[in-house]
Amino acid sequence: MSTLQPRTFAGSEVEAVCRALGEACSGGQIANLLAPLKVSAGMELGGTKWIRLHDAIVESQNRQGDGRPLLRLVIEVMKPVRFRSPEEFRSAQVDVNRALLHLGYQVADDGRVHKVKEAVTVAEAHERADDLQAELQRRNVHPEVLALCRAELLQENYFHAVLEASKSLGHRLQRLTGVLDDGAKLVDQACSISAPLVAFNALSTESEQSEHKGLAMLMKGVFSTFRNPTAHSPKVLWATSKEEAIDMLTLTSMLHRRLDKATVTKR
Repeated sequence: MSTLQPRTFAGSEVEAVCRALGEACSGGQIANLLAPLKVSAGMELGGTKWIRLHDAIVESQNRQGDGRPLLRLVIEVMKPVRFRSPEEFRSAQVDVNRALLHLGYQVADDGRVHKVKEAVTVAEAHERADDLQAELQRRNVHPEVLALCRAELLQENYFHAVLEASKSLGHRLQRLTGVLDDGAKLVDQACSISAPLVAFNALSTESEQSEHKGLAMLMKGVFSTFRNPTAHSPKVLWATSKEEAIDMLTLTSMLHRRLDKATVTKR
């Protein structure tokens, strides 16, 4: 969670988040979830779940003078271990984020809360909570790609998501082969036809050699297209849309999957 002290949230904002959190817990669990806040409101059994959560947050906010109680409750409720399946967690995550994005926060896949740009409209909050991660999950983007750009995606920072994802290929080739060069030189050394450290197939036919060369060229294309411009141009002049970012992640994911199956000889 951000170390910045959040503002005190309005009653309507607290209500929206608590309505979503109420769907992610049972009435019997609420007292334990509220225990870290040390409040009296909401601790009684019975009553509407979201109202119990709301009253507890209002009491804690009034005492503390900032919005940390609400974010702490979100973290307690959204701990992944509380959910029976990834699908159940994902459903709750989307619902909570639809409300939380209006406050400038978002729940990540590990259950932690991150500071992000505030959503201005309901449509924007729904789009940011649903579309990007849902599309990446639908495409089953490779973990090597997401490991280097997850924080940037959560902040809707497509520029750095693209940059970090492109780096992931170079890092992977370096780890696999021991070659310390970068960019096109790295690919040329790792994927040469004459003495390949990484072979995408048996290289026994002309077609296999053509496929191998094509995949190597795609890697060099990723470096040239997405890394070199960002290294030499101001960020404002090299904006990247969500659609471009998704396409880039998908292409890089495909190359990582081919590396998963490649025959590797370490230098």
